Amino acid sequence: MTGSLPPLTLVVGGARSGKSAFAEGLVTASGRPRRYIATAEAWDDEMRDRIARHRADRGAGWTTDEAPLDLATPLAAVRAEEAVLIDCATLWLTNHLLADHDLAAETARLLTALAACPAPVVIVSNETGWGIVPENALARRFRDEQGRLNQRLAEVAGLVVTVIAGLPLVLKGSLP
Repeated sequence: MTGSLPPLTLVVGGARSGKSAFAEGLVTASGRPRRYIATAEAWDDEMRDRIARHRADRGAGWTTDEAPLDLATPLAAVRAEEAVLIDCATLWLTNHLLADHDLAAETARLLTALAACPAPVVIVSNETGWGIVPENALARRFRDEQGRLNQRLAEVAGLVVTVIAGLPLVLKGSLP
């Protein structure tokens, strides 16, 4: 995994599939200064532990921005020589859904910010459509919106990779 990244890479997979580690490896292998844009919010001890594990796994050498809702602002501040990792689109979408924001408008704003970013961006997202049909309306709406967001991101990405059991499978483009 060495070489140059396309302007946008989408890494999708299920929970604990290895997608974040794979995405981190892509950004690290680019040889560029690394920027991490985190979308998680630590609402409880379990989530604080998850965030701490991600930081420890990532290691030193990353500039980190916390952006649970507004990805456009940190993306606008990125320098052309950097490589960016957004982890993850799923939590970003969840945050907007729970805040009752206009998801179509927020998605359009995200896509505009990604297109304007001067550096390559790798964005991690969960594939939520392979499981059972959720039992409640909010969960079904989330699953459907996540699928739509992943489709929009995949449409504009130069590289799309799914990670299953820690193994990458290229769906679009080719690995650098």
